[in-house]
Amino acid sequence: MQFLLLAYDGTDPEALQRRLKVREEHLKKISALKKADEFLLGGAILDENGKMIGSMIVYDFPDRKSLEERLKDEPYLTEGVWEKMEIQPFRLAKLE
Repeated sequence: MQFLLLAYDGTDPEALQRRLKVREEHLKKISALKKADEFLLGGAILDENGKMIGSMIVYDFPDRKSLEERLKDEPYLTEGVWEKMEIQPFRLAKLE
């Protein structure tokens, strides 16, 4: 089952620094999920000036509980980067 995650960073002055501090760790985690076919696509949400302010990720897990278990060690969550997060069931369009 696919899930869409929309997560927004904090808006305090240190928010971008928190993100950048753990970005490499986050990308390593995403790379492992990609190899396991659990990450389908995603990237940074940007503001109108091109500054990273959040993330959009489409995951593929058997169920929401499995995704939530995997997110327990997501660096952007454990290090306080994402302050607002929404997860919804999702279906990626299959185009010919």
